[in-house]
Amino acid sequence: MSTKPKYRTLTTEELHELEKEFVDFLVVNGITADQWVKIKEEDKPAAEDMIVLFSDVVMEGVLRNIQHLEFRARDDIKTFQCLSEKIVLVGIRSSNSDVNFLDDEFLKRSLQSPPKGMEVYTTYKAYKEDRERELFQMIQSGCQVSDGKLFKALSMSLA
Repeated sequence: MSTKPKYRTLTTEELHELEKEFVDFLVVNGITADQWVKIKEEDKPAAEDMIVLFSDVVMEGVLRNIQHLEFRARDDIKTFQCLSEKIVLVGIRSSNSDVNFLDDEFLKRSLQSPPKGMEVYTTYKAYKEDRERELFQMIQSGCQVSDGKLFKALSMSLA
């Protein structure tokens, strides 16, 4: 494979789920179904390059639409609002050994009635690289895409 993915190459399962979009991608790039079959059989590196390019288009679109991420540990949660120019962090951590933010029920109770030793904190920073590349790296490091509800709940507790 000569083209290196900007993010990552889609898995076979992901490609299968996006078959219609891949066909549209090939058409936009001037490749008919018959030509694609021939490329796959006769020029595997070129076929792999097309898959990498398609993967980058898909990943770029997904990353561009991300508005919130979160990272949970037993005693610390970091929630992020991913704006266009900066990323805002609102987190909660605890020095209490009984805390388990990985347990959704415990977290829900903690937000309603915080146990002792909990601290909510916030900060922000401008992106160092391009936004999508930084979000991809955060996801690769364990962040999950979220609906932003926890970010909003924690933000409200700062007010």
